[in-house]
Amino acid sequence: MKKKPTTSSQLSKNKKAFHDYEILEQFEAGIILNGDEVKSIKAGQANLKGGFIDVQNEKPYLNEIHVSRYKNSSRPSHNPSAKRELLLHKKETANINAQISQKGVTAIPLELYLKGGLIKLKIGICRGKKLYDKRETLKRKDQNIEINRQLKGHY
Repeated sequence: MKKKPTTSSQLSKNKKAFHDYEILEQFEAGIILNGDEVKSIKAGQANLKGGFIDVQNEKPYLNEIHVSRYKNSSRPSHNPSAKRELLLHKKETANINAQISQKGVTAIPLELYLKGGLIKLKIGICRGKKLYDKRETLKRKDQNIEINRQLKGHY
């Protein structure tokens, strides 16, 4: 019996985004990469911190993510924080552009993962949290952990 391949596996996650932003909506996008960039990302050499998505000439671009140079690459030049084009439907691109044009709303990369052998990017439409919102989130998380501990103790 053959095992079915896993449909998705996480390559890189922007944990800071979940702490600093309130995620309003999520999209899945393809990303245009070179061969050595793909190998580098699959080796876990991508950092999504500080990245953002903008739309120029009706095309979405991923900016300021760091993809390290693949160690066995034969390409002489490599820009680790180059602008990379995203693959989205026109309606999704228009929707993202309309939302990020609002004040206080931005689009950031949340996660890079494999899906059916292709590298996909999860994009979040986000609004920045205030300091008191961050504290409230941490308090709620601690309360949930304590409740789960109490429930496990009784059974």
